[in-house]
Amino acid sequence: MGEQIINEFAKSVDLHAILLRYFNPVGAHPSGFIGELPIGTPSNLVPVITQTAAGKLPEMQVWGDDYPTRDGSCIRDYIHVCDIAHAHTLSLQYLIAGKETKKCGVFNLGSGTGVTVLEAIRAFEKVSGVALNYRIGPRRPGDVIAIYANNDLARKELGWNPKYSLEDMLATAWRWEQKIKMDETFYNSKFSELN
Repeated sequence: MGEQIINEFAKSVDLHAILLRYFNPVGAHPSGFIGELPIGTPSNLVPVITQTAAGKLPEMQVWGDDYPTRDGSCIRDYIHVCDIAHAHTLSLQYLIAGKETKKCGVFNLGSGTGVTVLEAIRAFEKVSGVALNYRIGPRRPGDVIAIYANNDLARKELGWNPKYSLEDMLATAWRWEQKIKMDETFYNSKFSELN
């Protein structure tokens, strides 16, 4: 719906627009000071992984291990938030330079390869040194076997190349989760001193 509104608006006025389609944005700023803080129990894989590792969630569940993939778990495409931020600046430069010939261009932002859920878990365990408490459960209704981006157009037209690896994505997400935990510990201790 949002894409349709932007597309129709661009057609109705003298304006060019670019739509960026994100495929599972993950990670945090490498400094560890900016990241994702889901409200309630997260449903996205990376926050579930980091919250399980931090002890906020007792365990995580892998939804199915009998898909026709490398290891039986679903394949998804993850892209680091800093790579997405870079795509935004490149898109603005592209628009300012007048390179967008359509009223509304569309670019997919993803790694273009896809990673299984179990590969993501193993990569996290490798970069963090933390063994995750997870179990294999039944398939989740509606889950597709594999979905990942074709980012060829963004690479060709915008000159965009994702630079963060899966390990980078998970390491920065873990750094952020650890910072949150440290901050919570600090503020809880200061709050208890006041009581």
